[in-house]
Amino acid sequence: MTKVIKPRYFKRIVNTLRSGGVVAFATDTVFGIGVCFDNLEALNKMKAAKGRDEKKPFPLMVYDISQMHEVAFLNERDQKLVEKFTPGALTLVLKKKEIIKEEFTNGYDTIAIRIPDDEFVLRLLKEVGPMFVTSANVSGEPSASNHEEALKQLKGKIDLIVEGKAKSGVSSTIIDGTKDELILLREGDISEDDIKNALAC
Repeated sequence: MTKVIKPRYFKRIVNTLRSGGVVAFATDTVFGIGVCFDNLEALNKMKAAKGRDEKKPFPLMVYDISQMHEVAFLNERDQKLVEKFTPGALTLVLKKKEIIKEEFTNGYDTIAIRIPDDEFVLRLLKEVGPMFVTSANVSGEPSASNHEEALKQLKGKIDLIVEGKAKSGVSSTIIDGTKDELILLREGDISEDDIKNALAC
């Protein structure tokens, strides 16, 4: 059974995540669902809820650049982009560290990471650590922008839905930072020109 609760019930939300639950909440981009990064059973529950392609790994949200360094390798260029655009709607694909087991990334040696610009989500990440977070919708359906839309798609499939509304409704920009040259994988509110200009400074 899926419960809809208010953000003020923070301890219950944290306890649900720590015990392997799947929780939906508003982010600075779209409404998301998330699980703790080190719980494979919870990750598989989230995959089942979305009906997601097993070959496509989930992105990771972290609290700050220090948490990012714990799970991935950043070079000077990556560091510059993180300092310029985060917290915010920029996702970087980086080489992961061993703390992220390959079964969590479907065998990939990379991980997509971002620091969200949302006070509630950052509070969660500070409390429970990094989280795999993806859009709160069934794969192939539109991304939810609020808790009502998330409930319509995911009722009975996840544990908790936190009341709220996503800020922008636009998915984050995704940059592949694992090559010599950056590769734009998806453009969101942060444009390719924004990225180039930041690196030119």
